[in-house]
Amino acid sequence: MNIGEVAARSGVPAKTIRYYEDIELIESADRAANGYRSYTEDAVHTLRFVARARNLGFTVEQCRSLLALYRDKARASADVKRIAEGHIAEIEEKIEELRSMQATLATLASRCHGDDRPDCPIIDELAAAVGRKTYS
Repeated sequence: MNIGEVAARSGVPAKTIRYYEDIELIESADRAANGYRSYTEDAVHTLRFVARARNLGFTVEQCRSLLALYRDKARASADVKRIAEGHIAEIEEKIEELRSMQATLATLASRCHGDDRPDCPIIDELAAAVGRKTYS
């Protein structure tokens, strides 16, 4: 099947499929005599697997590891669980960062009168941050 059909059946855009081939996350498709890519049913399954993992927020490198484990029938489920638990920890850290951002913005928004005057603590805080180093 061609890339358009594989894209439709897997839910992964053709551009992303080409990218995944370029970075060798998935195997490159064989080329037909006319030069077009020719995909197998296995490619559809692999792309669905990757799409689901990406939708869960796994990085490309984590997907690479998960794919290797998926293909390894002698895998230890502990290896899969370790990747998942590591990702859970990353998600929890991001949630905490987002909660902190939310609290800061809520505090600033509550201090802002939201009227026609130019005074605004939100703008004042953003401007004050310009002079501070805000990255590591």
